[in-house]
Amino acid sequence: MEQRNPGKHPQPPRREDASHMEYMTEVRNFAVRSWFPEIAGEVGEIAAQAGMPPVMDARQYGQLAPEIDRSPAVAGWKRVMRSQQQLAWRKLQDSYAADREFWEGRLTEAEERNPGRLHYDPAFKVPRSACEDIHLQPGGYCGDNLAGYVFYHGTRVFYQGDNDQDEIHGSCVDAMRLPADGQVRRILDIGCSIGQCATALKERHPQAEVWGLDVALPMLRYAHMRATDMGVDVHFQQGLAESMEQPDDSFDAVLAYILFHEVPEHTFEPIVRDIFRVLRPGGALTVIDTPNANAFPAANWMWKLFDAQYNCEPYSQAFGAFDFAALLGEAGFEDIRKETTNTFLLNTLATKPR
Repeated sequence: MEQRNPGKHPQPPRREDASHMEYMTEVRNFAVRSWFPEIAGEVGEIAAQAGMPPVMDARQYGQLAPEIDRSPAVAGWKRVMRSQQQLAWRKLQDSYAADREFWEGRLTEAEERNPGRLHYDPAFKVPRSACEDIHLQPGGYCGDNLAGYVFYHGTRVFYQGDNDQDEIHGSCVDAMRLPADGQVRRILDIGCSIGQCATALKERHPQAEVWGLDVALPMLRYAHMRATDMGVDVHFQQGLAESMEQPDDSFDAVLAYILFHEVPEHTFEPIVRDIFRVLRPGGALTVIDTPNANAFPAANWMWKLFDAQYNCEPYSQAFGAFDFAALLGEAGFEDIRKETTNTFLLNTLATKPR
């Protein structure tokens, strides 16, 4: 069973689970790093033969879907990717559920040890849109009290071993835009899930008050327990990104890491406008997410079609086709820039005018 105060990098409940996760990581590594380039090339050839442009939107990929799905290699790759996700989640969920009382007790104990840092209203209503089994995680982020534990270990597999020490979250914090005047007193991590960016923000800016906001209480409870075990002082709040209970002009910087491709399109504008509201004049916004507005070529069919249809990412297609930079400009942001990262993600940086 996991050590009592696991801190930053806990192990799963049993050694058997750790071995299983290592195996699933290798399966995913093979499928993504070795096999997928061949699949992408085949998809590109099919698109070229159909007379499609090198850069396509989700609708055009959808038109090609019947032809793409006739490929045995593509069908096999999709089956491996989906089964790997399902097997990893199921193993973790079963292991934690076997000692549910203990693991739920650890969450409660952390709230008692460190009160005043986890903020939620028991009457809060989670919107239906947040209850999908995102990434095929059974119950999604909101449906099981132990979802945070499962998410932590499952996403270590998803990151293919590249984030075992929170390296990717640390790089996100490094890539953040900060106010030009250098004043960083309050920072908001919006859509914080289990708080990996939030704790990294506090470690990087120890003088600042850091808040993490998310709709899923199970994720926030785990984030609070993890930060407490780490000795990192972060506030975590349950709430909606489109109607935050934070004062106007109250944050110097806001980070949204892989939030927007997991929310419905009709929430894009209200979320952006509420971020604009809570940022102070001169405050900075950093959005790190999947590329949008057809920014990448046909080989990236993976997240425009596969993720939506086979990996339970019901909102990713809409974000992939959306001109997000234009929305930021309409909301009043300035100096809007897009920067590529060392992953497939895209950074969009913006500033609220003084």
